[in-house]
Amino acid sequence: MSVSTLLTSGPEERTPTRSSVKPLSVITVHNRYLMRGGEDEVFESEARLLQDRGCRVQAISQEMTYPRGVAGKVRVAVNAVWSKPWHDDFSSTLSEIRPDVVHVHNFFPLISPAIYYACRDAGVPVVQTLHNYRLLCPGATFYRDGHVCEDCLVHGLERSVIHGCYRDSRLGTATAAVMLKVHRQRNTWTEAVNRYIALTEFSRRKFIEGGLPADRIVVKPNFVLPDPGPGTGSRDYAIFVGRLVDLKGVPTMLAAWKRLSKPIPLVIAGDGPYRPQLEAELAGKGLSAVQYRGRLSRPETLAAIQGAKFLIFPSEWYEGFPVTIAESFACGTPVIASRLGSMPDIVADGSTGLHFEAGNADDLAQKVEWAWSNGGEIETMSRAARAEFEARYTADRNYEQLIDIYRAAIGSRNQPGGA
Repeated sequence: MSVSTLLTSGPEERTPTRSSVKPLSVITVHNRYLMRGGEDEVFESEARLLQDRGCRVQAISQEMTYPRGVAGKVRVAVNAVWSKPWHDDFSSTLSEIRPDVVHVHNFFPLISPAIYYACRDAGVPVVQTLHNYRLLCPGATFYRDGHVCEDCLVHGLERSVIHGCYRDSRLGTATAAVMLKVHRQRNTWTEAVNRYIALTEFSRRKFIEGGLPADRIVVKPNFVLPDPGPGTGSRDYAIFVGRLVDLKGVPTMLAAWKRLSKPIPLVIAGDGPYRPQLEAELAGKGLSAVQYRGRLSRPETLAAIQGAKFLIFPSEWYEGFPVTIAESFACGTPVIASRLGSMPDIVADGSTGLHFEAGNADDLAQKVEWAWSNGGEIETMSRAARAEFEARYTADRNYEQLIDIYRAAIGSRNQPGGA
């Protein structure tokens, strides 16, 4: 078990807050990703938020590694289903700290759901954030071969193994599928978790469709900490921020830029498997207005978003709740987003941004040209985006929602069917 910095604060250190709720003792848990993303950011931001409000927080994380050799792969596969070391070590941690609640962000593949049972034995309630669709889809994305795929939801988990949906590996996918099947049979998802956090109403509906108990799923979006404030720059370019992968819609975005009737500056920030192809395309014709800036630090990313007229979010999978969109709203930057999954829940078409048909480069090009040519309407959307952030995605609002969820989980321990 890898334990990150112990986040504690005494009464004299607590940051003043509008909330008078008594602070709690919380353990947060996360299996980090090889390439840092939104889930890692949320894990750290929520721990910092709780600490700033006076809670005693211990953040426990496991760095993502992939084994070499057959023996190592078998060991990881077994531990993904049930890790005795994690169960035993976590039981000892619970006994030592005696937290009010445990908040799990990601347990796959190295931590395993065994920690839920350590919590049950210790009488500690569990809250699980549903950042992605892992509990329903071994690949976690409902995306395959360039399109949305719900085969595992409709026909069963075996379909994923045939296609190698997790990291293009049938062995890895089989590990995820077996883990899901075993814990469905053990009723882990319906009995060992007291509250789930879905990030949007769309996500909540999907998980209910997949069998999670509706009365335990609460919607709480991601947030931005600290507040970067609205941008005051020239706003003379569009921006894309995210992983460079097909499911993020990068090829569609580049195709749209080639269709523009006049050059419109686009800044691309991020890294990922699609980077070599992106750089090759930028070296060709039709994309002279596109600037690739690589992977930026968070302050650099926020500054870049503040300077943009609008942000492009062309994702072609269901997404959870992209932190990038919340950051864009915080910066007063409208979002042109694909009309898919959770996006209509987050971006209001004609108010905080625009929608286009996912995967349709022509439609995206039309929306980009309209936004670039209608500065007055975009300024109105900019103010609406900032107002949306202030109403829904601030640290204060998130803390209130998070504490309510924790207290509901704590109160559910002694209720019939409350896990």
